[in-house]
Amino acid sequence: MIDVLGLFPPGSLVDDEGELVVGGCRLTALAEEFGTPVMVVAEDAVRQRARDYLAAFRNRWPRSDVAFASKAFPCTAIQRLMAEEGLLLDVAGGGEIVTALAAGADPARMVLHGNAKTDEDLEMAIHHGVGLVVVDNEDDIDRLERIVGPGRRQPCLVRVIPGIQADTYAAVATGHAGSKFGLDPEAARAAIARIRRSRRMRCDGVHTHVGSQILNVDQLAAAVAPIAELGEFDVYDFGGGLGVRYTYADHPPTLDEYAAALVNQARSLLPAQAQILVEPGRSMTAAAACTVYRVTTVKRGELTHVAVDGGMGDNLEVSLYGQRFEATVVNRLGGGDTVNLVGRHCESGDQLIDGVPLRDPVVGDLLAVPVTGAYCYTMSNQYNGARRIPVVLVSDGNPRLVVRRDTWDDLLARDCLLYTSDAADDSLRV
Repeated sequence: MIDVLGLFPPGSLVDDEGELVVGGCRLTALAEEFGTPVMVVAEDAVRQRARDYLAAFRNRWPRSDVAFASKAFPCTAIQRLMAEEGLLLDVAGGGEIVTALAAGADPARMVLHGNAKTDEDLEMAIHHGVGLVVVDNEDDIDRLERIVGPGRRQPCLVRVIPGIQADTYAAVATGHAGSKFGLDPEAARAAIARIRRSRRMRCDGVHTHVGSQILNVDQLAAAVAPIAELGEFDVYDFGGGLGVRYTYADHPPTLDEYAAALVNQARSLLPAQAQILVEPGRSMTAAAACTVYRVTTVKRGELTHVAVDGGMGDNLEVSLYGQRFEATVVNRLGGGDTVNLVGRHCESGDQLIDGVPLRDPVVGDLLAVPVTGAYCYTMSNQYNGARRIPVVLVSDGNPRLVVRRDTWDDLLARDCLLYTSDAADDSLRV
């Protein structure tokens, strides 16, 4: 029980009746009120993590800032929490600008990313006054030269490939030679020189990013040297990448260990007056959430398959790059026989967890999968006509619905029908 409880958001507990409680709310009560599957986010844990990040870096390098990588959880309510806690917002494309603006974030405190920015993305950024644009390629410069109006200069950072092969999934490694993100150092020098000659752009500094779910702080700190070699700038942005504990076997570095490793390198290689930026996403929100499912089928045979009412429609990380999770029955925590936890979608790859212990699972049981607060919401989809799941913030025993569940009508909302069909008649919807 101790091990599995430690994967749930800080402050989670088991009450006197053996019920799992997150943010002061019983998961059984949340499932009854909001249905399943449902993503439950501990608001206080999110806020505290934001504060801890700021403290970890500013206590070591006073001129530091933290930008939440919105792509990890691009929900308006989460972006609003981050802005309220004093974080900048890293936005990847026009869509995340839209949600950030809806969250009330100051566009001057946004950092726009993207390896394939469109005219529309950049026009939106310039129109709203996005503070920093991270230049990923020469085409970004061409577009900005054309889009930025007379009398304005858009502050920019140039993204540099640090040449570091990180120990992580290939799908989320970004700092290796040949990465689709950024420019190699020689090309970056040329881009910096070009921006410095521009009347429409201003080069404030450089950016780099090693990858995501990295459990070795030395690999993250190793990114300092390659960009320090490009010269002195006002801003050095090191992206994110700190890994989190998804499973019992994971032992990620602490936030303080990460900040210390990065800042120690910065002290020896960067100008003392420079600003340091970091852009955490996964390590900011992953551990603050869990997803609650209901068991629909238990199939015993050569393997025991426990099927739930969600799957790769609400958690694509498993199918996409093999991330492992853990799970428990919400009122019988930990232990039990080993089963395969599978989803409801028509793919053999819809395996939520291979070989997870569950105590006597039966149809109707509620299961909780912890550490789903990063990229699960981001990559949610409507495979097999699944309705995307709701998001509920919990704090001090008070639940707050911030994203509703899709309706059946939502599945048809984008169709441009030339005729109506009896098959879609309201009488057929339950």
